[in-house]
Amino acid sequence: MTVPVVVRNASPARLYEDALTRERAGVVSSGAIAIRSGAKTGRSPKDKHVVRHRESEKDVWWGSTNHPIDEHTFLLNRQRAIDYLNTRDQIYVFDGFAGWDPIHRIKVRVICARAYHALFMHNMLIRPTHEELENFGTPDCVIYNAGQFPANSLTVQMTSRTSVDISLERKEQVILGTEYAGEMKKGVFTLMHWLLPPKGVLSMHCAANEGASKDVSLFFGLSGTGKTTLSADPSRRLLGDDEHGWSDDGVFNVEGGCYAKCIGLAMNKEPEIYQAIRFGTVLENVVYDEVTREVDYDSNAITENTRAAYPLEYIENTQLPSLAGHPSNIIFLTCDASGVLPPISRLTPEQAMYQFLSGYTARVAGTEMGVLQPQLAFSPCYSAAFLVRHPVVYARLLSEKIQLHRAQAWLVNTGWTGGGIGLGKRIDLASTRCIIDAIHAESLHDMPTERDSVFGLEAVCRVPGVSDR
Repeated sequence: MTVPVVVRNASPARLYEDALTRERAGVVSSGAIAIRSGAKTGRSPKDKHVVRHRESEKDVWWGSTNHPIDEHTFLLNRQRAIDYLNTRDQIYVFDGFAGWDPIHRIKVRVICARAYHALFMHNMLIRPTHEELENFGTPDCVIYNAGQFPANSLTVQMTSRTSVDISLERKEQVILGTEYAGEMKKGVFTLMHWLLPPKGVLSMHCAANEGASKDVSLFFGLSGTGKTTLSADPSRRLLGDDEHGWSDDGVFNVEGGCYAKCIGLAMNKEPEIYQAIRFGTVLENVVYDEVTREVDYDSNAITENTRAAYPLEYIENTQLPSLAGHPSNIIFLTCDASGVLPPISRLTPEQAMYQFLSGYTARVAGTEMGVLQPQLAFSPCYSAAFLVRHPVVYARLLSEKIQLHRAQAWLVNTGWTGGGIGLGKRIDLASTRCIIDAIHAESLHDMPTERDSVFGLEAVCRVPGVSDR
């Protein structure tokens, strides 16, 4: 790189200063920094590409989630990104880790032109100690984020002026034409989906927390189905809200922070998340009053996909290091937009595999570009957009671990009941919390169930604190 100024591993305060003076950011009343991600306010899955390489192509799940490009095209885009970064008067470099388990940890370097992106990844990756930074050495993975500069849509295999490219061999990600910060965190997750399974480690799109008796629960689900909200439980210690690995030693978080949806956020509904929004937190695409600096969390004037990115330690009862034992409960969160699934079902191991592989749910508004209202979806492993290998690879690992550690699986509907959108009603958060509390209290094991004639699910008939209606 030939940039005059390279800001390395800057403090949040320094990144605040640059974002305020160079990027039209604003500080809100809580002390968080509010900033816009530009034209793209969600991920661009149709523009995600994986390099087709002779050594890995037979193991990649090619299709609508992994669009192939050749190495030559990747290198053209990589050089285009580097050339753009070299035109800046200042860039940022952040070095961090992915994976709390030191055995499975990788070193990640982020190179970007926006202070917003550097602060985002400072929050989302595991922040090294001073000693770890001094001995960081060569990174295992490098992200070149030139999102302000478009891809050349005339280049062979480009689908638009946006391109998010991953080379599994080089362990590099190149971002062009989108400034949405979530592309970086999901790029790291995609790489972990590739690296962990050959080691016998299941990479999972899930949240995780741990109770006082060391019982661990996993919450699988797509973005917006409740992973972050339900795992932030004041009576349990949070491991993480989105990305985890399950090894022979137990569960570990991949990330060093949380990326919470903010639409409709309120202190009385989600106090842990609300209180985490303070100095150092990145508020993405929110609306706030220019005079009082109060955030209007109910506003979707910019997007439904308003977000807050904050370090794990901003949640008061976080477990650090983010490691725990083997799970007792596996909870599949499905946002059923058709309103046909019961609020809570107890699953057999075979049903758990079916639900995991089918991944029936809904894409929530705003999480991907073009999704303006909930859309029915089947997302294998509740992670189709980030899987690199075939879903069966991950399902086999989950099946082995469920049987070995005798975990109980549950299907929890966080969507609609009594009919779909416009006919039924959305299951309220308080009821879902009661259901999760009952799972953790082990009070549902002896509750009567009713077998669903269509899906064969064992629906739990009664949950303490939840209306039968």
